[in-house]
Amino acid sequence: MTFSDRYPIIVTPHKDACRDFWVRHLGFEVGFDASWFVWLQGPEGSASIAFMTPDHPSAPPGPQAFSGQGICFELQVDDADAALAAFVATGGKVGYALADEPFGQRRFGFADPSGLWVDIVQQTDPAAGYWDRYMQA
Repeated sequence: MTFSDRYPIIVTPHKDACRDFWVRHLGFEVGFDASWFVWLQGPEGSASIAFMTPDHPSAPPGPQAFSGQGICFELQVDDADAALAAFVATGGKVGYALADEPFGQRRFGFADPSGLWVDIVQQTDPAAGYWDRYMQA
């Protein structure tokens, strides 16, 4: 099976606020926008995400509005420091300060208007031996 794209659809009453947030703070572009659905694409097609209102007419399926829990959307970058500077320069509010994690990431995070948690991550070398206790045989 070959996929031409992959993206989550976040069901939220804040479709327009999410669109504006992702465009302003993360540089996404609107690929399609209707009254109840918007599809966004990251710079150079690097990532996609969509938002849909709870009253959408496309059922089935008819997912419930996103609760803001149970998902973390990861966006990997080459330089977390530069990404943070760009995010803050556009007025983005950070919910998890830039940190070097022992499992091998330099990251910061925030929630978008739907409550979706977003981690901006740069892969780094993990602390020596960190993963040894978690590896499965």
